[in-house]
Amino acid sequence: MENLIAQRTGIAAKQVAAVLALMEEGATVPFIARYRKERTGSLDEVQIAAILQEQEKLEEILSRKETILHTIEEQGKLTEELRKRIEETWETAALEDLYLPYKPHRKTRADMAREKGLEPLAKQLMSQSPTLNPEQAAGRFGMATDEALQGARDIIAEWVNESQNARNAIRREFDYSAVISSKVVKTKLADEDAQQYKDYFDAKDRLSRIQSHRLLAMRRGEAEGFLRVDISPDQQKAMEKLERIFIKGQCKSSLQVEMAVEDAYKRLLKPSIETEYAAKAKEKADEEAIRVFADNAKQLLLAAPLGQKRVLALDPGFKTGCKLVCLSAQGDLLHHSVIYPVPPKSDIAGATRELNMLINRYKVEAIAIGNGTASRETESFVRKALDGLGIEDVDVFVVSESGASVYSAGAVAREEFPNEDVTVRGAVSIGRRLMDPLAELVKIDPKSIGVGQYQHDVDQTKLKNALTMTVESVVNNVGVDVNTASKHLLTYISGLGPAIAQNIVNYRAENGPFANRKALLKVPKLGAKTFEQAAGFLRVSGSKNPLDNSAVHPERYALVEQMAKDGGCTVDELIKNEEKRQLIDIKRYVSAEVGLPTLRDILKELEKPSRDPRGKAEVFHFSDEVHSIEDLMEGMVLPGIVTNLTAFGAFVDLGVHQDGLIHVSQMRGKKLVLGQQIEAIVTGVDLARRRISLKIK
Repeated sequence: MENLIAQRTGIAAKQVAAVLALMEEGATVPFIARYRKERTGSLDEVQIAAILQEQEKLEEILSRKETILHTIEEQGKLTEELRKRIEETWETAALEDLYLPYKPHRKTRADMAREKGLEPLAKQLMSQSPTLNPEQAAGRFGMATDEALQGARDIIAEWVNESQNARNAIRREFDYSAVISSKVVKTKLADEDAQQYKDYFDAKDRLSRIQSHRLLAMRRGEAEGFLRVDISPDQQKAMEKLERIFIKGQCKSSLQVEMAVEDAYKRLLKPSIETEYAAKAKEKADEEAIRVFADNAKQLLLAAPLGQKRVLALDPGFKTGCKLVCLSAQGDLLHHSVIYPVPPKSDIAGATRELNMLINRYKVEAIAIGNGTASRETESFVRKALDGLGIEDVDVFVVSESGASVYSAGAVAREEFPNEDVTVRGAVSIGRRLMDPLAELVKIDPKSIGVGQYQHDVDQTKLKNALTMTVESVVNNVGVDVNTASKHLLTYISGLGPAIAQNIVNYRAENGPFANRKALLKVPKLGAKTFEQAAGFLRVSGSKNPLDNSAVHPERYALVEQMAKDGGCTVDELIKNEEKRQLIDIKRYVSAEVGLPTLRDILKELEKPSRDPRGKAEVFHFSDEVHSIEDLMEGMVLPGIVTNLTAFGAFVDLGVHQDGLIHVSQMRGKKLVLGQQIEAIVTGVDLARRRISLKIK
């Protein structure tokens, strides 16, 4: 299997074998990528994941082969030659072609013709002898001539459909010329909901070139009953290919075969291959959409944290008021209340007094405002109130609410705040997202965090696997403080999972903070193997050993201690003294277990132990000129925040409750990232469809 995976991924068989062996030993992807570079040849997480995906596909094919062989054997039709062909086939389509003649199915027209004894006539016609008279031959079967010839053609059509040569010929034509087209269902034309698919009412694309989002939009429109979608190759060329295979001359029986071939194409081959290519195209579109979604999720999870600051968070609203919470620097809920600074009540004075009192009582350092309904109005009130109160040292941040309502009504929020209602939980989530986006977002189903494209239309199992891997990658890349992390964050650490994560939290509650990494071994069910997988990604900030607050794995502590000893200093001095580190000749420490890749990682980590790769949160202010889409005019230059990236462009929040789109053609070659603060030019406003077109300044 290693060689097959190597061929399919372009990764050396030796590296593939190493990854599979490590996985068999119980290693995780983050652990292999970070701490077993010597064994894998420094493969990264993407390459390791590709190996595992190919292994899964091949195992599925192996399982399918077993089923096929068993089924054919039960029929008494399994020859040694057929067994060998099946065992040597590793492409799904080719495997299914071999199985097709033996596959159990409902009675076909060909089956009924065989029951009438017409197979000999089909064979006669298929020989295409110039001396054969089809009508005379058909007359010998004791039924109407037309009925006999039709039955014989039905049998021939089935032979054509089951021919590997024929199926491969049609596949080649699909590869070369297939077009996917969509048309509106005329009876739905007046349906208001159908208008969202207006761009696809009469659309055509080469199947091999169609963009992921267009194919998924067509398929969604089809599923909702607004569109009809068809995939077809050039029919004339397809027929010519089939005729070259099956038509031998210009005799009367050849005309019968030609009719059977045309019927086989239209009734059997084309629908079958169309289904196959529709599935392949959907799989390809899914992969692209999942990749985009996973990339977005990764960027969102890596959003810059404000850090441990005392935060006042507001979940804005009009009639129901603004739910307000105060959080400690550790994210604990200290207070909650409601203020009404915006219409219809517009209690500016009362809201200002409450704000001032809470800022002073809880020594608030930052204010987080959700970006949903009444966000701009609430932000305007807060900024004016702070100015009026002379408060200059409290920064104001607008925070994405995407998924906050999902969290607030979910099991995690109920567990954390069993005695609070959903509005309080939602406000807490907004505040905590400002402090540490990663720690808060891991509590929410990644599908609900508001990024990506058509995530509800793609293969949900593949999406879930990709997103889980993305979250694991980010959490382990950043690392977590074992003494402050929630069980939800700990769950994603390499080797842990929900049960051991809960055990860590319980042990911490009963015994106080962990003094060092070794103390983790006292946690129930956290044995040596789990410790090996997890320890490098868990930080103990208060440990006497500075390496416990770094990404250096405990298995390499002795090596670092030797480096320090050779340099005539302590490990702590080695970390703090750049000159000491520069004197280290890492080649001296290469061994059978440790190579240059690991040694370089260790030195890099010693430079900035426990560094956070996410940067720091930056204050942002929307334009005071605009508050709704109606305020926009072409040519306006406005500040915005990138909220979503897709294959066709970037969505930007301008503070008007409707994100604008910068189409890829308007990006001027710039690569944007989620959360990036940019200036955008308004190029079009479609009020009827609530669409804003932008280009990057």
